[in-house]
Amino acid sequence: MKAVILAGGYGTRLAEETKIKPKPLVKIGNKPIIWHIIKIYSFYGIKDFIICLGYKGHLIKKELNKLNQKNEWKIKYVNTGLKTMTGGRVKKIKKYLNNEKNFCLSYGDGLSDVNIKKLIKFHIKNKKTATLTAVKYKNPKGILTIDKKSKIKNIKEKPLEFINGGFFVLSSNIFKYLNDSKNIFEKDCLPKLTQRKQLLAFKHNGFWGCMDTMREKKELNKIWKSKNKAWKVWI
Repeated sequence: MKAVILAGGYGTRLAEETKIKPKPLVKIGNKPIIWHIIKIYSFYGIKDFIICLGYKGHLIKKELNKLNQKNEWKIKYVNTGLKTMTGGRVKKIKKYLNNEKNFCLSYGDGLSDVNIKKLIKFHIKNKKTATLTAVKYKNPKGILTIDKKSKIKNIKEKPLEFINGGFFVLSSNIFKYLNDSKNIFEKDCLPKLTQRKQLLAFKHNGFWGCMDTMREKKELNKIWKSKNKAWKVWI
């Protein structure tokens, strides 16, 4: 099975770093975050990758080629455009997945210790178009439930909720839900799949983290230096 990594965005919320390099090259320890993602998949036997490039994509290609000198991984680099949205990027790599009944998809800024083998097995067993990894997230804000008369019925202070953690497994049917470069995978594709009962959640209660901000980057680096295994499944 192949794994597709979305690595073309601008990463504007990490502007301190992404002025000079794309977000997937921001380092955790002494390696870029995209290397950590590839190592997670490699641990579970997936070593065939398609990288969807965009902003400063040539730098990603250069860095990964340097890190893959032993040819441990097979990597196909595809320029999917500077302004292409997430769904559009997946659409543009369809021809490289013609022989695949299913494939994995990940964002280029998320890390987890989700068991990829169990995730794939769950997806294939249930025969749906898409499976996403649902992870627990502590909402930093209080959530209000308000009735039609503006009365507050309930207050949940910093609730623990399941959110989309990425780490998808998709069947080839996914391309029916992807139209053009403006297609946003999360806003256009996933709601359609939900309406047609073609989207499942693989609940993961272990580690998950993303790198959207400098604070999150610092936290991931702190974890990397610690004895906490977190996403380091290959160690």
